[in-house]
Amino acid sequence: MRQLVLVVCLMLGGMQAAQAAFFSDDEARKKIAELQQQLTQLQAQIQGKLDDEAKQRQTLEGRVVPLESQLKSQGMIELLNQIERINGEVARLKGQIEVMAHDIEVTQKRQRDLYTDLDGRLRKLEGVTTPAAAAPAPQPGAPAAAVPPTSVPPSAAPPATPAAPAVDPEAELKEYETAHALFKAGKYGPAAEAFEKFLTAYPDSKFAPNAQYWIGYAHFSQKNYKTSIAAQQKLLQRYPEHQKAPDAMYNIANSQIQLADIDAAKQTLKGLIAKFPLSESAPLARKRLAAIESLKSKN
Repeated sequence: MRQLVLVVCLMLGGMQAAQAAFFSDDEARKKIAELQQQLTQLQAQIQGKLDDEAKQRQTLEGRVVPLESQLKSQGMIELLNQIERINGEVARLKGQIEVMAHDIEVTQKRQRDLYTDLDGRLRKLEGVTTPAAAAPAPQPGAPAAAVPPTSVPPSAAPPATPAAPAVDPEAELKEYETAHALFKAGKYGPAAEAFEKFLTAYPDSKFAPNAQYWIGYAHFSQKNYKTSIAAQQKLLQRYPEHQKAPDAMYNIANSQIQLADIDAAKQTLKGLIAKFPLSESAPLARKRLAAIESLKSKN
């Protein structure tokens, strides 16, 4: 546009020189005034177009910046979701390892029981009495043992405490594996119910903390985030130092993020890092905390 203005000025200058040669002074001045007026109008039109182009450019820049920010935020959220899926797969693998470790322990116990039973049978066949069955011979000069009372009044006898029913380790393991298989198959609702049933039947089981964790994770997988938080908090209350405790805190933070409670999620992640700095969930918590801070600074 500036080059066009220069060309117009040169043309007008040439026309002014030509007209000065053919017209009188008054006519030349009149023509020059008209040309100057036309030039001023043309410059105003050109300046107006330049201003319009500048406004359009500013408008486009104003649209592009939010779009870039939105695309970056969506990319970060997708990355967080991928990390969460990977963490879920790692958690499922850890559960399988726990079940396998229990299987090995049960197998070893069976082997010990079989060995004890076989050893007892061999002793009976050989006519050898076990040391526990042989009564120690009294030593010469030793005082006689106190004779117990012949009878005890019924009123003085302590009340009999009912013996706790024996736990069948095979049934316990089978029920836990059934619930865990439902979770691995993606049947999160039935899996949560199966784990609840397991905890009712075996409240003191070594798998009780794991079952409580999987209940919370199953609800998280169904997007029942408030229920998931409640289940994981129950784990932290009952087993605050268990190895699943940091995983439960990490799951609580992710549920809080999904509920848009970012401040609470940050506090949960900070608490996880402070209480369990050497856990496997601590590096994940640091990355998630850094991602949250990055998103807030961009927005």
